[in-house]
This record gives sequence, C-alpha cells and structure tokens, in this order.
Amino acid sequence: MWGGRFAGGPSEVMAAINASISFDQRLHVHDIRGSHAHLDMLEATGIVSLPDAATIRGGLDRIEKEIAAGRFVFKPELEDIHMNIEARLAELVGPVAGRLHTARSRNDQVATDFRLWVRDEIDAVDAALTDAQAAFIEKAEAWPDLPMPGFTHLQNGQPVAFGHHMLAYVEMLGRDRGRFADARRRLNESPLGAAALAGTPFPIDRDMTAAALGFDRPAANSMDAVSDRDFALEFLAAGAITALHLSRFAEELVLWTSAQFCFVHLSDAFTTGSSIMPQKRNPDAAELVRAKPGRLLGAFTALATVLKGLPLTYGKDMQEDKEATFEAADSLMLAIAAAAGMARDMKPNKARLRAAAELGHPTATDLADWMVRRRGLPFRDAHRAAGALVAEADRRGLTLAQLPLDAMQAVEAEIDESVYDVLSIEKSIAARTSYGGTAPDNVRRAAAAARERFL
Repeated sequence: MWGGRFAGGPSEVMAAINASISFDQRLHVHDIRGSHAHLDMLEATGIVSLPDAATIRGGLDRIEKEIAAGRFVFKPELEDIHMNIEARLAELVGPVAGRLHTARSRNDQVATDFRLWVRDEIDAVDAALTDAQAAFIEKAEAWPDLPMPGFTHLQNGQPVAFGHHMLAYVEMLGRDRGRFADARRRLNESPLGAAALAGTPFPIDRDMTAAALGFDRPAANSMDAVSDRDFALEFLAAGAITALHLSRFAEELVLWTSAQFCFVHLSDAFTTGSSIMPQKRNPDAAELVRAKPGRLLGAFTALATVLKGLPLTYGKDMQEDKEATFEAADSLMLAIAAAAGMARDMKPNKARLRAAAELGHPTATDLADWMVRRRGLPFRDAHRAAGALVAEADRRGLTLAQLPLDAMQAVEAEIDESVYDVLSIEKSIAARTSYGGTAPDNVRRAAAAARERFL
C-alpha cells in the first residue's frame, strides 16, 4: 500500500492498532460523495481526461452499489474506508484508478468525510429534537390548566400548570437546536483541496468542490483545514448539553412514576418488569436516558484530550476522533427518540397532581402578595406575616385556606375575608399572568407560539 518506501509489512499489533475500518466504514457514503466531487473538478480543470474520469466514475458507482447490497468486502489490512474504496476501484478499473488521488491526500479526504458525516448527523438530530418538542407541545396543549406542584429544592414551592412544566422542556430543546445550528454554520467549510497540509501545485478549483458538497466556502488555511476537529468537539458539546436536558426529564419521570409520587403513568411500551417481583413496573427507558450524558460527556472529554497540545497538522492520534463521536451520536439519537416517545406516552394522574399541589402551603406567596397589594405592606413585612401564618396553620394541622379569619387577624389585623380569594390552587395559577408565567391562558398562548417558532 505504501509503494517503494517500505520493504516489509506491519506487525500484527501494528495492523490492529492502526486499522480503523471496523468503525469508519460508516463514512462510505461521504467518501464516495467526496470522490465524485473531486473527480468532477479534476475533469473540469483538465487534470484528469474525460475518458479516465468516466471510467473512474463508473467504478465509484459500482462500489456504491456493492456496499449498499452488502457485497463489498472491507479489509482490515487496508486500514480505513478510503484505502478500501481506492483498492477496490483499482481492482475494477485498473491503474487509471490512481488518478483519482491527484491533488488529494487522505488528510483532507478524511477531514472532508468526517465534516460531511457530522453535518448530516446534526441535521438528523435537529429533526429528532423537533419531534421531541412537538411531543411536549402536544402535552402542553392538552393540559394547559391541570394543577401540579412546582418545586424548588424538590420541595413544594408554588403550584403551576402541567402544560407550563412541559413547555419548559420545549425551551431547553430549542436552545439545543440553536447550538447545533451554530455548530453546523461553523463546520460548513470544505477541507478538500488542502491535500496533506500545504495545498497542491495542481490548478484545482476548491470553490467548485465546496459547492458540489454543499459547503459555504473552502477552508481558508490548508494547515487548519486538515487539523481542525472543532466541529466534532462542538457537536459533542451540544450533544452533551442536550443529553443533560433529556436526563432531567428522565429523572422527573423516574420520580413521577413511583408509587410515592404517582404523578404520571407510563405504559408497557416504555417500562419493564422484575424477574422476581411480579408487581413491579420499572421506568427503565427513563433510567437509561438519564444515564446517557455520561457517554456524551465522555466522548467530548476523550476527543478534547486527544487534541490537547497536538502540534500542527495531522497526527494519527486524530484517528481517535471518530469512534467515540459515532457512538455518542448513536446514543444521543436513541435518547431523543426515547424521551419523545415517553413524553407522548405518559398519562398525567389528575387527582394525584392536584392533591400534591396542595401540600406544603404552596399559596403562601400569594398570601404575602395579597398583603402587599391590598394592605400596602412592604414585601419583607408581608413575607414575615405569611410565614407566621404558615406556622400557625401547621400547628393546627390546616391549610392556609382553612385557617380561620380570626387566626389570621391575630397575626395581621388588616386581613379581611377577601384574602381567601387568592388561597386556592387554581386562583394561584391563574394569577401568574406575567409574560412567561403559568396562567392557563399564558400556557395556551405559549404553546401556540412554540408551535409557530419551532415546528
């Protein structure tokens, strides 16, 4: 494979550590696509003759069909997808196959293939995230006014609408899509034509190949073009943040489906049983989504470690860029699909959510706000008075709404019967009409706006 420079072959250990075909064969579509673009440019510039180009093109088309049909034999001794395709091309069309590599190196070839793959994966992730957003929007539209507890520190804070909670995930996934879109814009420069690291003396047209492959422009510096893996790092970073968001939802499902919470029900489609306890319904899909950030964060850390301190331009270290990225992308796509599926599958337990929203005096803030609005107290004074009333309600084993008026007036004499108008869960939720708040009409408008913004 190396021509006249080497007289002997690699050791078995060298062959094993050097080969990447076991994982980079998934780049075959992008490698052939890049070769077609390069070949068309070589033909257009007169570097390769029309007859030779036609012969090579026919060979590439045949290889593409062989791979699609599962008849292509990937050979580890040929190291990677590039040399496997090049060797098969030579078998099919003879020595003319060697002309395809004119003005090209495996360095710019792999950089191009990998960018194309990451770009396609970003597009697939965006479509999957759009579907996940749709699942949460559907739930918000279905339950714009169902009360549930809103937590801080996993303690009841204030009541919120179930639909409002669902829309929080729509916003998170929207930011995730924005990060992937930003990464896509930055990666969309073509390394092809940078050759090994210094460019080429052949009169190539890099604008032509960039356009043919859907890139915005050729990469401006040949050394950076072959050594840059920022696009993979950004993809993994965006993926890790997305996985964290999905994991937060998954953790809530683990809690919500427990007997202690019983906020929602997941069907058999997303749960499993126990080998010993017949009654169990385990939220395994949610637990596995909850675990996926480890893979994404691990892949990011692994690639960052490979690239840290790596001198320009290309080192074989960079072969380690793909396997972890491929695995991370697979894990991310599966996690998104599982999260979207569970969002659609879950059925809220209305009675349990409503009852849980009542716990822990969640309308205490409404009481303090009422004293500010109706009695003109400074909020801190109202806060102290409301806290004293919470303590009194606890002492009596009552909710704030059940506390007698005389007990309230013993703490704050100016309180009158109209205070009870703000102490119900529904009134509390309906009062949060500020932009971004949980009032049901807000939720309905926000769901419609999210459908317009994201879907």
